[in-house]
Amino acid sequence: MKAYVLHAVGDLRYEDAPTPECPEGWALVRVKAAGICSSDVPRIFTKGTYHFPTIPGHELSGVVESVGSPADGGLCGRPVGVFPLIPCRRCPQCEAGNYEMCDHYDYVGSRRDGGFAELVAVPVWNLLPLPEGVSPTVAAMLEPLAVALHAVKRSRLAAGQSACVVGTGMIGIGAALWARMLGASTADVVVRNEAKRRMVERLGLTAVAAADACAGRYDVAIEAVGTPGAVAQAVGLTAPGGTAVLMGNPSGDITLAQDVYWRVLRKQITLRGTWNSSYHGAQPSDWTEAAEAIARGAISPERLVTHVFAQNELGRGLEIMRAHSEPYCKIMTTWN
Repeated sequence: MKAYVLHAVGDLRYEDAPTPECPEGWALVRVKAAGICSSDVPRIFTKGTYHFPTIPGHELSGVVESVGSPADGGLCGRPVGVFPLIPCRRCPQCEAGNYEMCDHYDYVGSRRDGGFAELVAVPVWNLLPLPEGVSPTVAAMLEPLAVALHAVKRSRLAAGQSACVVGTGMIGIGAALWARMLGASTADVVVRNEAKRRMVERLGLTAVAAADACAGRYDVAIEAVGTPGAVAQAVGLTAPGGTAVLMGNPSGDITLAQDVYWRVLRKQITLRGTWNSSYHGAQPSDWTEAAEAIARGAISPERLVTHVFAQNELGRGLEIMRAHSEPYCKIMTTWN
């Protein structure tokens, strides 16, 4: 099969790779679409994965090609989304059903081979059969959509409350869309330039500048960037007694200026953290909720896709994101 294999930091090659093994309880998925996550950029170019070689990519959808157990044969040919976190099932968090907080998890695309390939092997439990009519591109967005939904839920946003998101990537804008859908009186997005403003406003959201005029205005602020400046912005936007949710992958050490720290204390701001989403197989979770919302047309994530590349052009998408050479939200690749 063809795959993007990361041999070392900065050494990503589109080449022939062995077909993954498919043990009992696992499935082999023929990838149809794979999104490029902002976390893939440092993973490929600066930080690396947990071992080399590794096939990156954790936002994906596809069709079940084969299964390792005859009992799972009914999945063959089914279109599926893929939850990329593989829990250990043994730690206290797993025993409580909090799989996203597993102490010893495996992860498709960073700790094991992922979705930037024609075929990927995952446990059957990690497959979410898709409702009819959900396209592969939209299905590949289930992972960031579920992460965004989880962040809004972590904020405990109540209907009628105001919300603002710092971050104009797929997850940030997705969080604003979920907040609006869940009854926020306002669901604003902090933008840095005119191109992002136009993108946000095309989705029916309100774009705001990171100005003092917005300070202390929102019941909920969600940080989706992962820089000290973005964290400070989120705290500054949060109203007294409000909640700031931190979910951006950290760019490095995150430090708080004294006045930001004082604001958390003096305005009794609640800080809540999140990094992933809830998933329980066929049982209700962020993933099933996102899939159902897509199927009934309550949320339309295809509007977040700004670029689509064929599988052999994935490098173009990575370079756009790495250099910020063009405005983008979600860059998608199509496979097979």
